[in-house]
Amino acid sequence: MLKIACIVDDDVSVFELAVAAEVFGTDRSDRGVPRNDFRVVTPTPGPIRLAGGLSLPVMVGEGLDFADEADVVIVTPYDECSIHGECSLSVARVLQRAVARGARVLTMCTGAFIAARSGVLEGRRVATHWRHADQLAAQFPELVVERDALWVDDGPITSSAGTAAAIDASLHIVRELQGAQVAGIIARSMVVPPLRDGGQSQFAVGPVAEQRAETLAPLIDWMVEHIDEDHSVASLARRARLSERTFARRFREELGTTPAAWLASQRVQRAQQLLEATDLGLDAVAQQAGFGTAALLRHHFTRQLGVAPSAYRRRFACVEPEDAAGSAAPVAMAQPAEG
Repeated sequence: MLKIACIVDDDVSVFELAVAAEVFGTDRSDRGVPRNDFRVVTPTPGPIRLAGGLSLPVMVGEGLDFADEADVVIVTPYDECSIHGECSLSVARVLQRAVARGARVLTMCTGAFIAARSGVLEGRRVATHWRHADQLAAQFPELVVERDALWVDDGPITSSAGTAAAIDASLHIVRELQGAQVAGIIARSMVVPPLRDGGQSQFAVGPVAEQRAETLAPLIDWMVEHIDEDHSVASLARRARLSERTFARRFREELGTTPAAWLASQRVQRAQQLLEATDLGLDAVAQQAGFGTAALLRHHFTRQLGVAPSAYRRRFACVEPEDAAGSAAPVAMAQPAEG
């Protein structure tokens, strides 16, 4: 059972607090999702104010002690206090100890300002809401601020941009700690995409395209169903009955990325599912995921997830994989975190 500590204080953003509770705190064990020990914690237990003009106080009875044993420590934005206030010494020390012991830290939106004041972001790449990115860079020149990223991973710290990007970053952590299948179940229950790459833009540059009666949705569904096949911009444009240039532009407008990048991310997701739930060898996984060869699978898998397919399988596999000769090879099974 993973222990998840969500740090809040007065004027906490309702949205990010709700995201943390929905992704990590909702019990979905009836759908095969492991339960987490999710707790909301605060430096001074008691009633806290909610941001957004909501007068209803929320009682938080848990202090920061639990955060010192958590596997994941979440830093929510405390409204304007995140930007202009101080990081309390107790929160700073919690974050410093979390990084030192190898726990994951997730900052949401302007929660990055709080983490930056603790010193744990020094020299790291970091994301925050695009409205405050320049201010974060000016206040903390030792940070590498990724102004247009949805979320950024740097070592044990994941930082998300504004509002909805917190969902993407949270699901990313679920994928890393509990596997793609679990992340997919949570995403489906929340009716959100299972994966938006951190490198996607936070917002569309230029005028918003007029709504069309025809979208690429049917083609996208077909691509997912035929993920194991070869696809090119030319072949996809023909199927969509568009010129290659128009297809590429429409694809980016609707999905926020290029066809090649989207295909690579979808194929990695498919490979994750196969590694978790089947005993197929890497060559077969590569074929069914559309990579063609194990070498290409390893390249994209490691590039996107930072771990090799074989290591991922050892951590998350539910069955024993086939070895090169087709017989079952022993594999270390993923163990739940001790609680």
